[in-house]
Amino acid sequence: MEIILTADETLTTTYRDLPLADFLGCAPPNRIPPILYKIIDTQVPDKNGRLTFAPYSLRKIEAALLREYKKDDIVVAHPRHIKKFIKENTTIVAVTTMDPLGLGPVTMLFTDGGRLPSYTKIKFTSLIKKIDQYRQAKKLDFKIVVGGPGAWQLEAKEDEMEKLGIDHLIIGETEHQIIEIFKEIEEGSAEKIIYTRGWPSIDEIPTIINPSYKGMIEVMRGCGRGCKFCDPNIRKARFYPLEKIIREVEVNRKAGQTSAWLHSEDIFNYMIEDKRRYHPNEDAVINLFEEVLKRVDYANPTHGNVSGALAAPRILEKVAELNNANIHKWVGIQVGLETASPILIEKIGNNKVKPFDANEWPWVLLNGTYAFNKYFWFPAYTTIVGLPGETEDDEIDTARLIITIREKLREELGEKAHFIVVPLSFVPMGLLRDEEFFDVEEQLTQGRLLHIYHAWRHILWEVEHGFKLMKLGIVSSLFSPLIKLGLRFLLKSIEKWAAKNGLNLKKPLEPMDIKIEKF
Repeated sequence: MEIILTADETLTTTYRDLPLADFLGCAPPNRIPPILYKIIDTQVPDKNGRLTFAPYSLRKIEAALLREYKKDDIVVAHPRHIKKFIKENTTIVAVTTMDPLGLGPVTMLFTDGGRLPSYTKIKFTSLIKKIDQYRQAKKLDFKIVVGGPGAWQLEAKEDEMEKLGIDHLIIGETEHQIIEIFKEIEEGSAEKIIYTRGWPSIDEIPTIINPSYKGMIEVMRGCGRGCKFCDPNIRKARFYPLEKIIREVEVNRKAGQTSAWLHSEDIFNYMIEDKRRYHPNEDAVINLFEEVLKRVDYANPTHGNVSGALAAPRILEKVAELNNANIHKWVGIQVGLETASPILIEKIGNNKVKPFDANEWPWVLLNGTYAFNKYFWFPAYTTIVGLPGETEDDEIDTARLIITIREKLREELGEKAHFIVVPLSFVPMGLLRDEEFFDVEEQLTQGRLLHIYHAWRHILWEVEHGFKLMKLGIVSSLFSPLIKLGLRFLLKSIEKWAAKNGLNLKKPLEPMDIKIEKF
């Protein structure tokens, strides 16, 4: 094959569809033993070495390249079978990556600030080494090219590129330039680190030709809210027209996919017209799900903003109805909580709160979670530990907010009250890229530890109680005790570390003085 596209194994695993298991790759082997990881690591099937369902980013690049290259010149290969396709006429082996050096926000928290190697780093580096060693052994001269959302990590640590034998690194969205870039690489005229110009328009972003993993399809690119800590949020928002989205749904449906993951940075921003106060375009979002669910059995958004959800609960209600959501079948969504501090959120992401005001942020989070749960939406929140400019009170308030949401929702909704909060290490990205990484080993304070502890304590509660409501498969049920054991071990480790350093995690925290406004 002339061009081979692939990804490391943490991007081609299903993790047996276990709840929260997508975070496993962020952990180091000394915390999740290799034998256990190997049991949980079930890979996407392949057909003669070709990925049957591939990461969405690879399908986009494949489709873009096929505008110029012949079908027989390109293969999307399973990483375990990469050598099968490398021939004398191979010019490029391109690898997409999410977390190549283990510098991602979740990973940095799990690996003591990067001091321990994560599975994401181990799998990526071993793949690149395997490709480079094969190249040298066969005396071939193809180029190893790396791109994707995690490419910034190799840009930040360029010496790692040299060690691994990576020839070119591509930074930025690529569909509008990938053919030009690959031609320059083949001709030997490309820079080592290639920065793409601007962003592709919707017309320049191709429709996938072959099926994507988990039925993922994109409904918009970029965000437009401009949060300083986030790369996608500072990119221009571009919306896929419904016809383009449906074409991709059909590609996956014809391959046997019965569900769709609708990917965006914020589903409530889809086709938004009010760019001053960011009130959702309710009809457009509802119509999107209506049309998709005419073709698949279930449609799940990947990301959304709690402010948009609270501003437009009709979207939550209608999407739940369309998905036949109930106490055993939830609509999942990942949501950025970031911090409980109104002052801090105003500094780093004021538009994130709109159409509400920054001083309402804790109230928005409580009532937004109420709205999610009322209509059987299960929010998986993420918070950031070590934000520039934060105070001890900010961190303690984030812990207090977790407690407040849990207690007040249980009072109002009973067994319908469910959410998780996953704490992330601050990683310098977006407009804060000149700041320093948060170092969990050196910069833990009592406030930060309380934030982390109460987040994971609530996750354990959900695993023990909330996930019982969901209809898990036999395999998931078998592994559930291991997940509980791991979480209990994590909490005990935090408690021991705190006691050793004279910090008191057991002292009760006062809930915040905010109320649920029923509607």
